[in-house]
Amino acid sequence: MSERIVAPPPFLHVVLHEPEIPANTGNVARLCGAAEIPLHLIHPLGFKVDDKHLKRAGLDYWNDVDIRHHESWEAFRRSAESDEAAKVIGFSARASEEYTRAGVKKGDYLLFGKESVGLPRELTSRFSCYRIPIWGRVRSLNLSTAVGIVVYHCLHRLGRF
Repeated sequence: MSERIVAPPPFLHVVLHEPEIPANTGNVARLCGAAEIPLHLIHPLGFKVDDKHLKRAGLDYWNDVDIRHHESWEAFRRSAESDEAAKVIGFSARASEEYTRAGVKKGDYLLFGKESVGLPRELTSRFSCYRIPIWGRVRSLNLSTAVGIVVYHCLHRLGRF
């Protein structure tokens, strides 16, 4: 009789709401693979994720990452609601509080918006949202850079290091 090995629950989840740029999503997927956390992609995506497109983009690690596709925001919410203890925490350039103040706990979902417009207002009004400060004159940070900053900060606070 073989024993079933049960994987421990993930420290965090990363959620990309309708990402548009395949290179950014690829970078986030690599980060999630390195940190052993699931990546949730909420459709529609601004690109295709079939084998041909992934190979052309050099995303040979794609199959080694826990990627979960959701056909819509509603489909994602239905799947996330089964995890009653976890909460969704948004990150937006329009938020007033800094990301270091987010009360993240193990199993939470870190939500990021699409590159061109960020998170829609209906989502920023439903969830606690935080921003990464920018002191220079640039308008925003690259999506994959923002995800990396937040994820590794949160993993550090949760004792993953």
